[in-house]
Amino acid sequence: MTSQAFSLDANGLPDSTSAPAFSPLYQQIKGLILQSLQSGEWKPGEGIPSEMDLAARYRVSQGTVRKAIDELSSDNLLIRRQGKGTFVATHAAHQVQYRFLKLMPDLGNPKSEVPAQRKIIDCKRLRASADIGRVLALRAGDAVLQVRRVLSFAGAPTILEDLWLPGAPFKGLTAERLSEYDGPMYALFETEFGVRMVRAEEKIKAVVPDAAQCKLLEIKPQTPLLSVERVAYTYNDTPMELRRGFYLTTSHHYHNDLN
Repeated sequence: MTSQAFSLDANGLPDSTSAPAFSPLYQQIKGLILQSLQSGEWKPGEGIPSEMDLAARYRVSQGTVRKAIDELSSDNLLIRRQGKGTFVATHAAHQVQYRFLKLMPDLGNPKSEVPAQRKIIDCKRLRASADIGRVLALRAGDAVLQVRRVLSFAGAPTILEDLWLPGAPFKGLTAERLSEYDGPMYALFETEFGVRMVRAEEKIKAVVPDAAQCKLLEIKPQTPLLSVERVAYTYNDTPMELRRGFYLTTSHHYHNDLN
């Protein structure tokens, strides 16, 4: 999802000078709704105004608003609830909280698996290297937060993750807070730091572990791992996290739905 900012003119209508001439009206309304999401006018988990109210606000037809909301729902930014309205998607919701975790058990019902047990190995502030800065759109030397953790299923270490976060938006995040928080990490980011991850890109390849990875995952040398490198973005395609995960697939597999 790539968003473009739009604004209202003095009459409260989509400003034609802020969008290219070829942009359909519903895309302009989508951009305005995105602005409200990004500014925090409607927070994760909260309901947004009805289609009728938004149509009156933007002075467009209800069908135009509906089409904009349909796209935002497809982008997993909004969630429609039959008979209740439309709500801002949140990583705290059960149906979306593990949307970015694609490792599934080989046996049994994936939805019934007990959530992973998490162990924070390290959480420290340091200066961004050139490659980390490039991915996170920071300058080399800017502050970043580096987190290392292990996820276990049924007591068996299965995923080792290294995360890098820009320092400024996550000021105050500590290993203690990460360990204490019961829900998904992305839910913590949105509720306490106002950062909502809206999409991600991943690179996947097979690797063999180094000595430190063998120790943390309790595996033998030469055990194959799945390396998953993810860049997660907030609104306006702003990168907010680089995550390098090493997945043990002896009893799990990487699963993705392709539409």
